[in-house]
Amino acid sequence: MENEEIYSDWHRKIQDRYDQRALADRTAELIVHPTFTEQEIAFITARDFFFLSTVDATGHPTVSYKGGAPGFVQIENNELVFPCYDGNGMFLSAGNITADPKVGLLFMDFERPHRLRVQGTARLDESSSCEAYSGAIFLIRVAPLQIFVNCPRYVHKYKRVETSRYVPKEDGTAALAEWKRLPAVQDVLSPEDREAAKKLGLMSYEEYEAKVVAGDG
Repeated sequence: MENEEIYSDWHRKIQDRYDQRALADRTAELIVHPTFTEQEIAFITARDFFFLSTVDATGHPTVSYKGGAPGFVQIENNELVFPCYDGNGMFLSAGNITADPKVGLLFMDFERPHRLRVQGTARLDESSSCEAYSGAIFLIRVAPLQIFVNCPRYVHKYKRVETSRYVPKEDGTAALAEWKRLPAVQDVLSPEDREAAKKLGLMSYEEYEAKVVAGDG
């Protein structure tokens, strides 16, 4: 991959200011590539979360956390695939991708530590192929442009505790989000969610906020 595809004149000005151009070029030559290696595929498909950056309606970058069971992200013919699960109905990442397909993904292992970055172009897949991903509303497919491992020296070590109880089960079912028990959203929920909230019992915003603070949101 040519360095001109990675660095702009603005990058070059800063690199030259600190006499880092040669190092920047060598780093790009050594680590940046467009095709997933077997080691990278193994790392990605073992993750249970990643961070997704998209471009919003005003042209600004935005980032979100995506989580699931280990293996919820797959690589198919050098295309990265992950499911869009039930959310708050805003579809911010999906809408951003539809308008501007440029994305960035960051995969982390805080226990090793280790991190992998992927820059690419994304598209929504609303075909029947999403049936292979339990609980998926639709899929997002990313064609990689730049893949590279980042030096882990500043990554702090953290220990994984447990899987979120909201991750969809193999049959596609999942626990009801606590915020769906708020009275303010009952009239805009699906009939199924409204019935589930009724069975669990509604709660005030203060009660929900207390759950979030306690880590039970």
